[in-house]
Amino acid sequence: MSTERDSIKREREAIKSKYGELFAAVSAALFEDDPIGINFESNTDEYEPEAGTIIPRLHSASSAQDVETIVYEEFNRWFGPGDAGLKSEYESVSRRIWEIWCAFQKPV
Repeated sequence: MSTERDSIKREREAIKSKYGELFAAVSAALFEDDPIGINFESNTDEYEPEAGTIIPRLHSASSAQDVETIVYEEFNRWFGPGDAGLKSEYESVSRRIWEIWCAFQKPV
């Protein structure tokens, strides 16, 4: 019997496989910026769940501010409003994710 946790993990793996370098870059940006303080230097995959739910929503973004809203909403969903902190704490990483997303969208 499949649990919700297994389902979430399968969805994340599918997104990771589909987006490859984008997934790695977004996850790394979150890890480096560490908006909620869970970077212990050896747990580099710590922000993969959040990257997995942020990336599918980037298609609806048209600015870094839109990305900030997406990132903030996802962190609230994953960690709750108390631990997610203030929306303004996501400004820097959201700008980085927007730049990563824009570069990903450019045709090669």
